[in-house]
This record gives sequence, C-alpha cells and structure tokens, in this order.
Amino acid sequence: MLRIRLSMGGVRKRPVYKIVIADSRYPRDGKFIEKIGSFNPLLPKDKKERIKVEAERVKYWMSKGAQPTLRVSRILGEAQIMPMPKPGNNPNKAIPKKDRKKAGENKEEPKAEAKKDEPKKEEPKAEAKKEEPKAEAKKDEPKKEEPKAEAKKDEPKA
Repeated sequence: MLRIRLSMGGVRKRPVYKIVIADSRYPRDGKFIEKIGSFNPLLPKDKKERIKVEAERVKYWMSKGAQPTLRVSRILGEAQIMPMPKPGNNPNKAIPKKDRKKAGENKEEPKAEAKKDEPKKEEPKAEAKKEEPKAEAKKDEPKKEEPKAEAKKDEPKA
C-alpha cells in the first residue's frame, strides 16, 4: 500500500522532514518512490517556508490510491491542499503531564473505595470470628493447664 508520509532528515535537535511517497513496508527513512515536499517544524506556523508541497503530485498520488498518514494529512490541511482531519479525542492532552498521574489516581480511587468497602463488610465478621477463638482459647487454656497440673501431680505419685 502506498503511503504519503514523513521521512526524517536534518541533524540532532534540528529535524527537517521530507514528504515522500513510499510503500508502507519500507522503513521510515528508507527507500521511497518520490519526494513531493518538505516540512520544517522549527519555523513559525505563519512562515511560507515551513511547508513546501507540490500540490499536483499529491493529487496525482492520491488518485493512484496513496493514503496520507495522520500527521501528513494535518500538514496538507494546513497548506489547504485537502480538508483538515477531525481532531482526536484525548482529554489528557489538556492536563499537564505532572497532574495526569494524579488525575488517573482520582479515577481509580472510587474503585479502590468500593474495594475497601467490601472488605470492611467482611472485617466485622472476621473480628467476631477472631473474638470467639480468643474466648475459646481462654476457656481452653485453663482446661489445658488443669491436665498439666494433674499430670504434674501424677508424676510425683508415680
């Protein structure tokens, strides 16, 4: 399947992308069929040099069945070559990364509370059971001591 996608170039911390037509099985920076433009993300959005695309070649390859990736479709939407794709629904994107974990914990807390409630219902039963063995143990302890005392009494007799 043909894809219209980005191929990375440039140097470390200064990326520049080529917009290329490539088979989807090829590696990102590997073999491609045709270069149809470039994209420089470091330039401001209002500069013309940020996106350079050959619109006729894009339309030609799309007529041949090439599918743009999500990022390229956004770039082509900014260049007004094709309609802008619908925005995705990522509610966590608006939350700062530090607070995302806290928000995730808040969602898990009601589940944890529900789990805590269930053991609490079981705990009184367990406590009652625990108390009963203690009472039984107290009853058993004198009984156990008595035979020991008897056994001690028996030993001197023997």
